[in-house]
Amino acid sequence: MGKIDRRILKSRQAIQLTFLQMLVTDGFDGITVKNITETANISRKTFYLHYLDKYDLLDKIVDDHIAQLREICDQKQDKGIIEGSILWFAYFEEHKSFFAALFKSQGASSFRKKLLSFTMGEINKKLNEDSHLIIDRHIFLKFLGTATLGVLESYVLEEVDSDIESVAKQVVQLYEKHI
Repeated sequence: MGKIDRRILKSRQAIQLTFLQMLVTDGFDGITVKNITETANISRKTFYLHYLDKYDLLDKIVDDHIAQLREICDQKQDKGIIEGSILWFAYFEEHKSFFAALFKSQGASSFRKKLLSFTMGEINKKLNEDSHLIIDRHIFLKFLGTATLGVLESYVLEEVDSDIESVAKQVVQLYEKHI
């Protein structure tokens, strides 16, 4: 893959930085392309050279986060399940304002779907192929994935009064009871 022109990188960074700042202050539903371009001091044409709309921009940013989460999941293979889970939750702590804004948003449903799909895939890797599930594997993955995201959302939105380690350990305990 060739090097990307610095002007392109600079434009994308300006758009994404502005978008992320607005996401935290205004929420996803309150953002418009016009707001982004005015705040980033770029033309609408420049925005549309890089993204189709604000949903496409969000998808690209979410894809970047999922790629980083995938790296964390690959790294945590060498660690114990509790230590690995703490690393995973720590990522969400580090990017708490971004994820909180998305969890609060009505219009960012693609974010939830992508994160759920990713989470289910990671849980699926942990299930033994020979595990004797009485229920459909997909339903089981959906159950655990949705439960995990529910706990994660509650943590990010500060509805859970526990630290990362405590939350991660409790999620692991729940997994161990069901896997």
